[in-house]
Amino acid sequence: MTNSLRVVMAQLNLRVGDIHGNLERIIEAASHARDELGARVIVFPELSLCGYPPEDLLLRSSMQARIERALHALCERVQGIYLVVGYPWYEGEQCFNQAAVIADGNLLASYAKQHLPNYRVFDEKRYFSEGSGSCVLELDGLPVALSICEDIWHPQPMVQARAAGARLMLNLNASPFHMDKQGEREATLTERCAEGEMPVLYVNQVGAQDELIFDGGSVAMAADGQIALRAPAFAEGLYPVDVLYDDEQVSLRQGTLAPMPELEASVYQALVCGVRDYVNKNGFKGVVLGLSGGIDSALTLAVAADALGAERVEAVMMPYHYTSSMSLEDAEAQAKAMHVTYRVLPIAPMVEAFMQTLAPVFEGLPRDTTEENLQARCRGTLLMALSNKTGALVLTTGNKSEMAVGYATLYGDMAGGYDVLKDVPKTLVFRLAEYRNTLGRVIPQRVIDRPPSAELAPDQKDEDSLPAYPVLDEILRLYIEHDLSASAIIAAGFDEDVVKRVVRLVDLNEYKRRQAAVGARITQRGFGRDRRYPITSGWAMDD
Repeated sequence: MTNSLRVVMAQLNLRVGDIHGNLERIIEAASHARDELGARVIVFPELSLCGYPPEDLLLRSSMQARIERALHALCERVQGIYLVVGYPWYEGEQCFNQAAVIADGNLLASYAKQHLPNYRVFDEKRYFSEGSGSCVLELDGLPVALSICEDIWHPQPMVQARAAGARLMLNLNASPFHMDKQGEREATLTERCAEGEMPVLYVNQVGAQDELIFDGGSVAMAADGQIALRAPAFAEGLYPVDVLYDDEQVSLRQGTLAPMPELEASVYQALVCGVRDYVNKNGFKGVVLGLSGGIDSALTLAVAADALGAERVEAVMMPYHYTSSMSLEDAEAQAKAMHVTYRVLPIAPMVEAFMQTLAPVFEGLPRDTTEENLQARCRGTLLMALSNKTGALVLTTGNKSEMAVGYATLYGDMAGGYDVLKDVPKTLVFRLAEYRNTLGRVIPQRVIDRPPSAELAPDQKDEDSLPAYPVLDEILRLYIEHDLSASAIIAAGFDEDVVKRVVRLVDLNEYKRRQAAVGARITQRGFGRDRRYPITSGWAMDD
């Protein structure tokens, strides 16, 4: 006789630190899964009660008491369904990244994460102790094991669970997005299913937390590696999976496979998710940004309007003597196409007032980037004033290529609270702009086609100061994301002088990046919590 166990994968956007709010979301989801979807089991993401990553909130003395109250509430308020939830748990001086199975007023079993990631954006060994041993229990007669996120990237927990009699693995995740991450996950799951000879239900959270973007993409994979269900990327939802089992085998009933987005689509969705959650979870009324007529601010405006709605977005053109008529026309055209609030605030009177005050100090000194930076700083001051007055968050518009080599002005175009393109190389900016126009043409084509320029000096172009962006971005990818030395990059075929200049600029401008706004991480190595280099350093460049 074949039995059936309906398991719901709860792909939710939970808020770090909001234990009460997360508790209510979990109870609501469990009740819906039980009453509307006929589920016997519901599985939530990693650390679902406190949100992921909680960082130093785990050091708060009240964390344990709050978690205990939440677990007690789950036992009291949810009946008739097995809940699998994640939470931190303290035993003496140790803290564990834990999951529990709760049903009908009882905490039936718990599992502590065995493999703690301590690389890239992860620093779990700062907070957690490693668990040991598997957790296997019968749910309606089916032996089920628990594991948590990084555990699934290692063979041992799966083999261990199989040896303990498990026939189905439930894996709770808070796995952040980067380009092509879903393919990596599914390839790893295929290996684990084969090693454990059992299906895996991989439940991932969705939403943004500061610079981390969680894309969901929860998966139910059969023992032979076939995917029975894939949840949509960047979408909350409850996704039922029917597990069929008898004495001989465990299989999964075929469900819907949401398509994996193409690269540009996935990155664009990640940026939209990042803006929406950062603005909404932090209580900002909306956003304001400088719209220059260039491609970076054009793409930033498109992302912001798609994330928040046009009514919560204000674009400000701040022209100076070097602002071209093309820039003025294109900025206005995009603002009208996207129906956002648009205003023009000339900065010439401000710049001239600064220059007049500084004239005695600057007398006899040649003109240089100081005068250019004053223009950017006047613009930053205006945007911050609008932010203070209206409660809107200032979005900065610098891309990863600029942030890498310091092609940005502190307290000028870097002034703001969130940088949408902080981890987006310039070459990808162009591709994303073209992609956005396939959804509805809002970015004027000549914004995409024209040579990029900061327009801080007559006839200025970015490539007057920087290598061509395709060359620059590839050097930056090798140096930043792959940690190759200058000599290794030169050996790969790049010009020696160009490589050494780029590497030197990256190293010199660490101090700027430490003062930059937070922004969405979309590559395997972003600036921020991902790449940590000293500002003051005697490290010599590799020849």
